[in-house]
Amino acid sequence: MADKKPSKSDAPFATRIDPTKESLSQEQMHFIRQVELEQWKRRSSKLRTRNVATGLAIGALVLGIYGYTFFSVSQERIMDEIDEEAKRARLQGPKTGAN
Repeated sequence: MADKKPSKSDAPFATRIDPTKESLSQEQMHFIRQVELEQWKRRSSKLRTRNVATGLAIGALVLGIYGYTFFSVSQERIMDEIDEEAKRARLQGPKTGAN
């Protein structure tokens, strides 16, 4: 499909040319370079926007994981404190055969 050549058009402004095979004037080559540069600028601005959006999404994910990690570690300290209180309560309670 990529090897197909575009169909010939009757309109001279819509025909495709190969600048390496056809002899073009300096003005025509300069115009082609200008058009290619404008197309490249337009495409690069779209890519830049996508890259920024992707970067922000990845950054938000990383910050979320980082925040969750801090939250879960702080929860572990609370559980350690609860375990300490439970140990103290068991030690202070009455001694039975089950202890």
